[in-house]
Amino acid sequence: MTDRERLRTTFGEDAARYHRARPTYPPQLFARLRGPRILEIGPGTGQATLPLTRIGDVTAVELSPELAAVAREHAPQARLVVANFDEWPLPAEPFDLVVSATAFHWLDPSTRMARCAAALKPGGALAVISTHHVAGGTGQFFVDVQECYERWDPATPPNLRLSPAEDIPREFDDSDLFEEPEFHGCEWEQAYDTEAYVDLLLTYSNHIALPARDQLIADIAQLIDTRYGGRVTKRYLTQLAVARVRSASSGGP
Repeated sequence: MTDRERLRTTFGEDAARYHRARPTYPPQLFARLRGPRILEIGPGTGQATLPLTRIGDVTAVELSPELAAVAREHAPQARLVVANFDEWPLPAEPFDLVVSATAFHWLDPSTRMARCAAALKPGGALAVISTHHVAGGTGQFFVDVQECYERWDPATPPNLRLSPAEDIPREFDDSDLFEEPEFHGCEWEQAYDTEAYVDLLLTYSNHIALPARDQLIADIAQLIDTRYGGRVTKRYLTQLAVARVRSASSGGP
């Protein structure tokens, strides 16, 4: 089992925490999407699923039964399927839109573009939404907290610093199966008290799987409480990439 395969199974360990702590998505991004027949890959607990149901009929394929159970309650209008999308038999009727929100990087990189293209009708579109932690917010905290990571996570590069939003790579695979993607970005901030920030960290696969997780989390919580008055702000970039599938007659670039 690869690290990708192993880590992507960790999210269901505490589905309630995942739903409570994970940030949602800027609503203006969904205004750029059109259905009416939508396939969502990796919905988690339904943070993107619910707004997608206002666009069209949604079939959502989720690997974790625990996350899917929460998504069914959060977005009851959607059809939730518990399956590994990499192996899920595509339905005979293709979709107008395929969406993956903060989950596309967990799919098999050797097959994901081909499978998304095969799921789409002619003229259909693939939308990839990614969320990035960028420079901003309580800037000094994210400098100081690197000492905690260097202390408890040996894989942490020394003196790691956050990148500004404009330096974040665009997340969309090069593929002759799709036309050139359009990119849209939205920067925003979220404030957290110590408990909420710890909750958030415990939804990240690399934190969940870290052997010294408890020591790291305690160290970070103490830092927030003692130096930052129990509250920090995190700046996000939410990026949307949308590309239409090429028709069989259009050929490559």
